[in-house]
Amino acid sequence: MSVDTAPRPVAQPSRGATPSGRAPRSGMVGSNNGGHWWLYLVLVVALVAVIAPFVWMVLGSFKSEGELRQVPPTWWPQTASLDNYTQLFSRLNFGQFFFNSTAVAVVVTVGNLVFCSMLGYALAMLDFKGKKAIFVAVMGTLMIPGVVTFVPLFVLVANAGLVDTLPGLFLPFLVSPFGVFLMRQFILGLPKDLLDAGRVDGAGELTIFARIIMPLCGPALATLGILTFLGSWNNFLWPLVVAQSEDKYTLPVALALYATGQNSTNYGLLLAGSTVVILPILVIFLIFQRRFIEGIATTGLK
Repeated sequence: MSVDTAPRPVAQPSRGATPSGRAPRSGMVGSNNGGHWWLYLVLVVALVAVIAPFVWMVLGSFKSEGELRQVPPTWWPQTASLDNYTQLFSRLNFGQFFFNSTAVAVVVTVGNLVFCSMLGYALAMLDFKGKKAIFVAVMGTLMIPGVVTFVPLFVLVANAGLVDTLPGLFLPFLVSPFGVFLMRQFILGLPKDLLDAGRVDGAGELTIFARIIMPLCGPALATLGILTFLGSWNNFLWPLVVAQSEDKYTLPVALALYATGQNSTNYGLLLAGSTVVILPILVIFLIFQRRFIEGIATTGLK
């Protein structure tokens, strides 16, 4: 009996078929490239909506008062000028106002970094009586709007004789419930074996906090520091009420009082001052951008 040894032709898959021999489903080809075009469109629109006011502010600071008030408004300055900045630094006691804002923002930021970290460490790693009650109190304080506590807080500051003083501007804000919650959630994710090793070596809780916990909390500290500095630097209502003399004004208060009159508003001076006020925040964010994003990404509910 003869055996057919001739090679048989191998069936080739048809064009457009998958390796399994099946034709691809409709809509799969090119879905990764053009399927999410609407998402990119939404992101671009959102980016323009966020950046446009800042671009308008910077460009408007170089315009004359007449050009700022004309209708329809112009986007690019017709005649760029530094008159608004010259008026800003000559009309305002800029050095004193800048020092007040910087001193208050730095002290508030440092206080939050230290005290919120200490309380967050205690609530996350230590066992003591009343721990749950303190955490509930912190969360309850976090849910209370600041407007509700504004008047009682001012009464306390007034009774302490701190009205129209720099301590009266920063002492009520040295600890924030949000900072305590943020640091507690981050510290909960740290390994407890490091703390046990430190206690075995004879280290106290303060030493463990300073030498083990704090170096590991870089991302969370950067996030808390940027958010606290931003809030303190831009704070307007509290300094407006507490600072009752010119030498205690912060930059936002001085800018609002000098740029806004009874009959008209100097928009050029206001835009120039706003540009100068936002520059320190922008510089700080650019320096700690990586730490800030890392802290936001790694700090969450455990």
